[in-house]
Amino acid sequence: MTTFKTLLKQHAATLYFILTFAITWGCMALVAGPGGFPLTGERFEAVAPLVYTAMLVGPSAAAILLTALIDGRVGFRELGSRLLKWRVGGRWYAVALLATPLLATLVLLVLSLYSPEFLPAIFTTDEKATLLLTGIGVGLAVGFFEELGWIGFVVPHMRTRYSVLASGLIVGFLWGVWHFPPFWEADTFSGAFPLLLLIVRLFAWLPPYRVLMVWVYDHTDSLLVAILMHASLDASMLILPAMTLTGRSLVTWILAWSLALWVCVAVLALATSKQTTRQTIREQAR
Repeated sequence: MTTFKTLLKQHAATLYFILTFAITWGCMALVAGPGGFPLTGERFEAVAPLVYTAMLVGPSAAAILLTALIDGRVGFRELGSRLLKWRVGGRWYAVALLATPLLATLVLLVLSLYSPEFLPAIFTTDEKATLLLTGIGVGLAVGFFEELGWIGFVVPHMRTRYSVLASGLIVGFLWGVWHFPPFWEADTFSGAFPLLLLIVRLFAWLPPYRVLMVWVYDHTDSLLVAILMHASLDASMLILPAMTLTGRSLVTWILAWSLALWVCVAVLALATSKQTTRQTIREQAR
C-alpha cells in the first residue's frame, strides 16, 4: 500500500465525515437556490423533494469515492459481499424489520391514553395502502443510499478502534448534525422552544438508534440487514406518528420515543459491557 493510501486509510472515518457533509450540504444548497436555508412557506413546498433527494448523495458518494481511493476493486468486492449477505438468521431480520414499528406503536399507544392525537396514523387514515406503500418505498430508497456510507463504509472503520456503544454514539451524533438543514426553520434560533424542537429532532433519538444499528451490524456483518433496519425506521416514522403533531405534542412524542430507544441502549450496554473492539479481538486471537 502506498504512503498516500496508508494515510487515507488511517484517517478514513474523518475523511468520510468531511466529504459526506461537504457533498450533502453542497448539493442541498444548490437545490435550495439563492435564498438558501432556512426554507419556509411556498419555497419549502417547491424545493423540499429535491432537497431531500440531494441529501442522499453525500453518504453514498463519499463511501464510493473513498473505497475507490483506499481499496479499489478489492474494496468494492468486499462492499458488494456485505451488501448481498442475506444468510444471517431469521431473528436478525425480525429485529431489523419489526422492532422499530412495534416499539414506536407501543409508545404512541401509551401516549394516546393521554390524548387521541397520538394514535398511530395508520390506524386512523382512510388511505392505509397509500401510506404503507409510500413509507416502504421511501424507507428502502433512503436506507440504501445512506447506509452505503454510514454502515457500508464508516462504521467498519470506527469498529477497529471503538466499541459498539462509542461507535454508535459518535456516528449517531454526526448523523444528527448531518440532518440539520431541512429541520432549520425561520424561528429556530429566535426562541427557546423552537431551538428545543430542533435539538430533540436531531439528537434525542438518532444517536441511540444508530447504536442499535451498529449492534445489529456487528452481529451480522450484513449491509443488507442494515439497509432494511434503516428502511424500517423511515417507514415507521412516515406511517405511525401523525403528521398533524406539532409544538408540544411533537416534542412529547419525540422525547417518549427517544426514552424508549435509550432504555434499549442501556439494556444493550449492560449486556455487552465486556465487549471489546474487533481490533482487540483480532490481537487476542494471535
